[in-house]
Amino acid sequence: MNDWIDILFYPYYNRNIFSIILEFTAVAFTVFSVFFAQNNSIWGYPIGIVSTIIYSYLTFVTSLYGDFIINLYYTVMSFYGWYVWLYKKDKKNKEIPITFCNQKDYLHTAILFLSTCIFSMMVYYFHGKLQSHFDWMDVLTTGIYFSGMYQMAMKKVENWIFWMVGNVISVPLYFLKGFVLTGILFIILVLLAIAGFFIWKKKALNKIL
Repeated sequence: MNDWIDILFYPYYNRNIFSIILEFTAVAFTVFSVFFAQNNSIWGYPIGIVSTIIYSYLTFVTSLYGDFIINLYYTVMSFYGWYVWLYKKDKKNKEIPITFCNQKDYLHTAILFLSTCIFSMMVYYFHGKLQSHFDWMDVLTTGIYFSGMYQMAMKKVENWIFWMVGNVISVPLYFLKGFVLTGILFIILVLLAIAGFFIWKKKALNKIL
């Protein structure tokens, strides 16, 4: 048992206590933000912003540029989503309801996904890091997460599908990158994304019925 613990947490042996505390804080705030998002609460955004700012710093100082781009985008989109959820109303001056994507939403998401992947490839290429399967997986997850964040801001049920897929891919990646706590976090996030999908799906269907 101790051998497994040593192997699992080996990446932390050479890290300073400050970075470990930061990662733990980011993990906790991420979980809370997802719980609020599941319940259609605007508090998911300000809490999530704390997490994404911390992860932006951690991934930048460790040269994980794909992850840095993702978290920087999360931060910007969280402010945008916060604004949309708080101020943008429908024709009856009510808050935007949770709905399913239409063809226009799918088109916008596809364009965002492709442009994000291309941009990420360029960033990795110019930093000489587009050389392994893990780099390509980072490019893919960047596109997935950008798309999911956009759909969440628009309150689309399908956003949770992007989180499910992206989180499943990210679990082994973060373990290999040395962010063990974050790897464990993403296992939890997979389960939360599945639950979030069914919660939002039920709310969207209730609006239709």
